Amino acid sequence: MTSNRQTDLWYLAQIKPNCGQIAQRNLERQKFKTFLPLERETRTRGTRYVTTTRPYFPGYLFVAFDPDSAPWRAIRSTQGVAGLVCFGQQPAPVPTEIVDELLARAREDGTIRPSLEMSDGDVVRIADGPLVGFVGQVERLAPEQRAWVLLDVMGKKTRVSMPRTDLRMVS
Repeated sequence: MTSNRQTDLWYLAQIKPNCGQIAQRNLERQKFKTFLPLERETRTRGTRYVTTTRPYFPGYLFVAFDPDSAPWRAIRSTQGVAGLVCFGQQPAPVPTEIVDELLARAREDGTIRPSLEMSDGDVVRIADGPLVGFVGQVERLAPEQRAWVLLDVMGKKTRVSMPRTDLRMVS
Protein backbone atom coordinates (compact mmCIF):
# COMPACT_ATOMS: atom_id res chain seq x y z
CA MET A 1 0.00 0.00 0.00
CA THR A 2 1.24 3.47 -0.83
CA SER A 3 0.58 6.73 1.02
CA ASN A 4 -2.97 8.04 1.26
CA ARG A 5 -3.92 11.70 0.96
CA GLN A 6 -6.83 13.12 2.94
CA THR A 7 -8.97 13.72 -0.18
CA ASP A 8 -8.69 10.13 -1.41
CA LEU A 9 -11.85 8.04 -1.40
CA TRP A 10 -12.06 4.26 -1.71
CA TYR A 11 -13.57 2.64 -4.81
CA LEU A 12 -14.07 -0.93 -5.95
CA ALA A 13 -12.20 -2.20 -8.98
CA GLN A 14 -13.54 -5.34 -10.58
CA ILE A 15 -10.61 -7.61 -11.37
CA LYS A 16 -10.23 -10.28 -14.01
CA PRO A 17 -10.34 -13.92 -12.83
CA ASN A 18 -7.19 -14.95 -10.91
CA CYS A 19 -5.60 -11.51 -11.44
CA GLY A 20 -5.87 -10.00 -7.94
CA GLN A 21 -2.14 -9.84 -7.29
CA ILE A 22 -1.37 -8.68 -10.85
CA ALA A 23 -3.93 -5.87 -10.67
CA GLN A 24 -2.74 -4.80 -7.23
CA ARG A 25 0.92 -4.71 -8.29
CA ASN A 26 0.18 -2.73 -11.48
CA LEU A 27 -2.05 -0.20 -9.68
CA GLU A 28 0.59 0.36 -7.00
CA ARG A 29 3.18 0.96 -9.73
CA GLN A 30 0.92 3.80 -10.90
CA LYS A 31 0.94 5.20 -7.33
CA PHE A 32 -2.64 4.19 -6.46
CA LYS A 33 -3.29 2.98 -2.92
CA THR A 34 -4.80 -0.51 -2.98
CA PHE A 35 -6.26 -2.95 -0.49
CA LEU A 36 -6.91 -6.61 -1.30
CA PRO A 37 -8.44 -8.17 1.82
CA LEU A 38 -7.78 -11.89 2.17
CA GLU A 39 -9.14 -14.69 4.35
CA ARG A 40 -7.58 -17.93 5.48
CA GLU A 41 -9.38 -21.07 4.44
CA THR A 42 -8.69 -24.64 5.55
CA ARG A 43 -9.74 -27.50 3.29
CA THR A 44 -9.12 -31.19 3.21
CA ARG A 45 -7.02 -32.58 0.38
CA GLY A 46 -7.07 -36.32 0.61
CA THR A 47 -6.21 -37.04 4.22
CA ARG A 48 -4.43 -33.72 4.87
CA TYR A 49 -5.67 -30.32 5.94
CA VAL A 50 -4.33 -27.46 3.80
CA THR A 51 -4.67 -23.79 4.79
CA THR A 52 -4.60 -21.25 1.97
CA THR A 53 -5.55 -17.61 1.54
CA ARG A 54 -8.17 -16.36 -0.87
CA PRO A 55 -9.77 -12.98 -1.57
CA TYR A 56 -12.31 -11.89 1.03
CA PHE A 57 -14.35 -10.35 -1.80
CA PRO A 58 -13.60 -12.54 -4.83
CA GLY A 59 -13.33 -10.50 -8.01
CA TYR A 60 -12.85 -7.12 -6.32
CA LEU A 61 -10.01 -4.90 -5.09
CA PHE A 62 -10.25 -1.59 -3.20
CA VAL A 63 -8.49 1.39 -4.81
CA ALA A 64 -8.09 4.82 -3.19
CA PHE A 65 -7.75 8.00 -5.22
CA ASP A 66 -8.96 11.59 -5.46
CA PRO A 67 -11.67 11.56 -8.15
CA ASP A 68 -11.05 15.24 -8.96
CA SER A 69 -7.33 14.96 -9.64
CA ALA A 70 -6.46 11.29 -10.28
CA PRO A 71 -6.72 9.90 -13.79
CA TRP A 72 -9.20 7.25 -12.64
CA ARG A 73 -9.89 6.20 -16.22
CA ALA A 74 -6.33 4.80 -16.22
CA ILE A 75 -7.47 2.20 -13.67
CA ARG A 76 -9.79 0.60 -16.23
CA SER A 77 -6.91 0.03 -18.65
CA THR A 78 -4.58 -1.44 -16.03
CA GLN A 79 -3.56 -5.05 -16.63
CA GLY A 80 -5.65 -7.35 -14.45
CA VAL A 81 -8.48 -4.83 -13.97
CA ALA A 82 -11.83 -5.33 -15.72
CA GLY A 83 -13.24 -1.95 -14.65
CA LEU A 84 -14.49 0.19 -11.79
CA VAL A 85 -17.84 -0.29 -10.09
CA CYS A 86 -19.84 2.68 -11.36
CA PHE A 87 -23.32 4.09 -11.01
CA GLY A 88 -23.94 6.01 -14.19
CA GLN A 89 -20.76 7.45 -15.68
CA GLN A 90 -18.86 7.99 -12.41
CA PRO A 91 -17.20 5.46 -10.11
CA ALA A 92 -19.16 4.87 -6.91
CA PRO A 93 -17.22 5.48 -3.68
CA VAL A 94 -17.31 2.80 -0.97
CA PRO A 95 -18.43 4.14 2.43
CA THR A 96 -15.30 5.01 4.42
CA GLU A 97 -16.58 3.19 7.53
CA ILE A 98 -16.58 -0.14 5.69
CA VAL A 99 -12.99 0.16 4.50
CA ASP A 100 -11.83 1.54 7.87
CA GLU A 101 -13.36 -1.48 9.65
CA LEU A 102 -11.67 -3.90 7.25
CA LEU A 103 -8.32 -2.11 7.57
CA ALA A 104 -8.60 -2.22 11.36
CA ARG A 105 -9.15 -6.00 11.25
CA ALA A 106 -6.41 -6.63 8.66
CA ARG A 107 -3.21 -8.37 9.66
CA GLU A 108 0.19 -7.43 8.23
CA ASP A 109 -0.24 -9.96 5.38
CA GLY A 110 -3.67 -8.59 4.39
CA THR A 111 -5.73 -11.39 5.95
CA ILE A 112 -8.79 -10.22 7.84
CA ARG A 113 -9.19 -11.28 11.46
CA PRO A 114 -12.61 -12.85 11.89
CA SER A 115 -15.23 -10.91 13.76
CA LEU A 116 -15.50 -12.28 17.27
CA GLU A 117 -18.89 -10.70 17.78
CA MET A 118 -21.16 -13.66 18.30
CA SER A 119 -23.65 -14.64 20.91
CA ASP A 120 -25.30 -17.72 22.33
CA GLY A 121 -27.51 -19.45 19.78
CA ASP A 122 -25.67 -18.19 16.67
CA VAL A 123 -25.15 -20.68 13.87
CA VAL A 124 -21.46 -20.98 12.98
CA ARG A 125 -19.21 -22.90 10.58
CA ILE A 126 -15.87 -24.24 11.75
CA ALA A 127 -13.18 -22.75 9.52
CA ASP A 128 -10.01 -24.29 10.93
CA GLY A 129 -8.79 -27.38 12.72
CA PRO A 130 -9.80 -31.04 12.53
CA LEU A 131 -13.53 -30.25 12.49
CA VAL A 132 -13.29 -27.85 9.53
CA GLY A 133 -16.53 -27.59 7.57
CA PHE A 134 -18.86 -28.65 10.39
CA VAL A 135 -21.78 -26.35 11.15
CA GLY A 136 -22.99 -25.97 14.71
CA GLN A 137 -24.69 -23.69 17.18
CA VAL A 138 -22.95 -21.61 19.83
CA GLU A 139 -24.10 -22.98 23.16
CA ARG A 140 -22.08 -20.67 25.36
CA LEU A 141 -19.24 -18.18 25.03
CA ALA A 142 -16.42 -18.99 27.40
CA PRO A 143 -13.71 -16.68 28.73
CA GLU A 144 -10.37 -16.27 26.96
CA GLN A 145 -11.91 -16.07 23.45
CA ARG A 146 -13.28 -19.63 23.45
CA ALA A 147 -16.76 -20.91 22.65
CA TRP A 148 -18.72 -24.05 23.39
CA VAL A 149 -20.36 -25.25 20.20
CA LEU A 150 -22.99 -27.96 19.71
CA LEU A 151 -22.25 -30.09 16.65
CA ASP A 152 -24.40 -32.80 15.09
CA VAL A 153 -21.95 -35.69 14.76
CA MET A 154 -23.48 -38.89 13.37
CA GLY A 155 -26.95 -37.94 14.62
CA LYS A 156 -25.83 -37.08 18.13
CA LYS A 157 -25.33 -33.60 19.60
CA THR A 158 -21.71 -33.22 20.67
CA ARG A 159 -20.39 -30.31 22.71
CA VAL A 160 -16.89 -29.04 21.81
CA SER A 161 -14.79 -26.13 23.01
CA MET A 162 -12.76 -24.20 20.47
CA PRO A 163 -11.23 -20.77 19.83
CA ARG A 164 -13.68 -18.19 18.50
CA THR A 165 -11.17 -17.36 15.77
CA ASP A 166 -11.85 -20.81 14.25
CA LEU A 167 -15.56 -19.98 13.84
CA ARG A 168 -17.36 -18.06 11.06
CA MET A 169 -20.92 -16.83 11.23
CA VAL A 170 -23.34 -18.58 8.86
CA SER A 171 -25.74 -16.18 7.16
